[in-house]
Amino acid sequence: MSNKIIQMKNAKLADDIAKQFPISDSIKAAIANTNREAFVPSGFRHHAYKLDALPISAQQWISSPLTVAKMTHYLTPQGADKVLEIGCGSGYQAAVLSHLFRGVFTIERIDSLMQEAKNRFRSLGIINVHTRTDDGQNGWVQYAPFERILFSASLKQLPERIVSQLAEGGILVAPLECREGQMITRYKKVAGKLISEPLESCIFVPVLSGVQK
Repeated sequence: MSNKIIQMKNAKLADDIAKQFPISDSIKAAIANTNREAFVPSGFRHHAYKLDALPISAQQWISSPLTVAKMTHYLTPQGADKVLEIGCGSGYQAAVLSHLFRGVFTIERIDSLMQEAKNRFRSLGIINVHTRTDDGQNGWVQYAPFERILFSASLKQLPERIVSQLAEGGILVAPLECREGQMITRYKKVAGKLISEPLESCIFVPVLSGVQK
């Protein structure tokens, strides 16, 4: 498939998302300029531009492009320099963020997924995404504090280690497990404390402990 056709398909994907959820011009451009197809397993390429989550290797999923757009919107990227993502998966969310932040720091606990994502970043010429195989609940203390932190997996409560790596005035977005299921929740750090704001229900794979080599 030619580059022009791929560009047109990703631009249409960004348009389809914008019809369902109001996103800024900068987020719309980030989605239009990220080749969704490169992050989807070859057997599902014909579904790459649908607004659906798709299975990837290691029994994980690549989020729906609509969910990626929403999480990016809730993160409020404007004015922020560095973002930490916990749960790299295919790398698609990190690739979208790479158009909006100077530095994207993404952690994945499954080493095979991390290696695949790194290869995709390299082949697409994305140079501002920094990768690490680790238990994401540890964060990345060497590069902290982060103005934004994004969990791409659900959890029951925020690890204190992660909260301590969020800059004052920073925003953290995470799918939080609750009695009703899961809720995308946005936190803002004010005077060292987190103020929470529930946004919408969601379905994400859970955060797991340890590293899978």
